[in-house]
Amino acid sequence: MKQRALWSAVLIAVLGLSGCGSAGGSKSADTGAAGKLVVWDWKSSDANAANYVAKAKADFAKQHPNVTVEFVAQPFDQYYTLLGSAIQAGKGPDVMLFNGGGQLRDRVDSLVALDEYVAADKSRLAGWEAFSKNNKIYAAPITLQGHPIYYNKALYEKAGLNPDKPATTWAEFLSNCAAITKATGAKCLAMGNKEGYGIQFFMSSFGPGILTPQEYTDWIAGKRNWESPDVKKIFQLWKEAGDAGLNTDGANSTPMFMDMFGLFQGGKSSHVLGLMSDVGAWKDFNEFLTPAKVGVMLSPVINPGATPLIGYDGGVGYGVAKWTKDPKLAADLVRSLTSAEALKAYSNDAGSVPADTTLDLSNGGPALTKIVSEIKSGKPALHVALSAKTQDLMGRLSQALLSGSVTVDDAMKQLAESDKTG
Repeated sequence: MKQRALWSAVLIAVLGLSGCGSAGGSKSADTGAAGKLVVWDWKSSDANAANYVAKAKADFAKQHPNVTVEFVAQPFDQYYTLLGSAIQAGKGPDVMLFNGGGQLRDRVDSLVALDEYVAADKSRLAGWEAFSKNNKIYAAPITLQGHPIYYNKALYEKAGLNPDKPATTWAEFLSNCAAITKATGAKCLAMGNKEGYGIQFFMSSFGPGILTPQEYTDWIAGKRNWESPDVKKIFQLWKEAGDAGLNTDGANSTPMFMDMFGLFQGGKSSHVLGLMSDVGAWKDFNEFLTPAKVGVMLSPVINPGATPLIGYDGGVGYGVAKWTKDPKLAADLVRSLTSAEALKAYSNDAGSVPADTTLDLSNGGPALTKIVSEIKSGKPALHVALSAKTQDLMGRLSQALLSGSVTVDDAMKQLAESDKTG
């Protein structure tokens, strides 16, 4: 099965999101002498990133023809550990890739604030909030990442349902799922929670159908009320979905990447809580199901006071290390990595939704068109507002909730304490 580099996040988690990166052992490269910049990421070795890297390098070479740029692709599952070692040593790459949200915000003390260098890009690019802390920008976004709910129109048709009218209420959603399971045997939701990422996607996909607009705004602003019945409802619904058999079998033993998405692509589920960029997203699904059969929906209304929307943020972005010898030079490279030509190439080849809002994405098919139409009214994803520490705890508790070894009330208490202590 074809794999692409992840953001997310999953971002993981999502996620906030997790992802998959290059294979093999780690590579290291310290900042070299003047005239060389080193970039760490988990994407540049992917074939789908080749044109993107080439165009970014070409753009940078126009301004700095005598500066060598070296990309060092690290394995994603070791990336933040390796980066942590570099940060502790105070030396390493000049430029590095981050998932938006907690993974960046937890490390801003080791990054250069980029506000003065990227001012000209502020109106062209979206997703800055995920790469900012205390009103300062620490990385420039190359993609947008969010959490639409994808559905298989062919399964809807087999069950006698209108594939162009997905459910708008939770009751209707459950009714549709039951009809599809009866007609085809497919479960309602493909779920992979082996790494604990599934709850992140669940929160950011279905949470907009549960929280009121004010609760949503407060959550993103850091005013999170873990005693709210609506917040509790997210975790109750997570457990209820598992208990009711809505998920594909063995959710806690199924990896999200790529097994969960493979279940959806193989017709084993009618829906999947996917990403809107890169992997587990529209381009992958178009290739397996055909563009005409890939549907996109927002969360059904679960709480009548909610206004469903697509939760999205800056997906991944490049920042500059404090130890770099020439911050402006490194920032120029970041600007080249976010140039329109480079981002267009990455969107075409990898299926990303680029952070550049000026690019034409009309050739991506109906699913992408639907996603793009929802961006203007979207808000930051719910799970991305949480610290990496709280996301990790939430993942472990989500597994315990599915297995029945922890109660929803106990999970809420633990999450509230983690969120309070940062």
